[in-house]
Amino acid sequence: MITLTENAKKQISEILSEEDAKYVRAYISGGGCSGFNYGFTLETEKDNDDFVIDNLIVDPMSMQYFNNSSIDFTSDKLNGSQFVIKNPNAKSTCGCGSSFSV
Repeated sequence: MITLTENAKKQISEILSEEDAKYVRAYISGGGCSGFNYGFTLETEKDNDDFVIDNLIVDPMSMQYFNNSSIDFTSDKLNGSQFVIKNPNAKSTCGCGSSFSV
């Protein structure tokens, strides 16, 4: 399962209040400097097999890589605003934290 911090939950709620969407989808795709990329998109509907954590949805293929991860949201003047994923399954990550390998 995925754990969302209070900051992440708050940011997801803010995003959804400003957009015509019901969910934020977190997903994993191939590519990136470390092998897999994290991604986020907005969705109006969920699939029957999606995992639902508050208003975050994850497809089963991506969940195997997200399992036991936590998602936080940070904002600072130097790095900007972003979701930060702490993934215990990642063997290595890139410098910006948007890709990983297993």
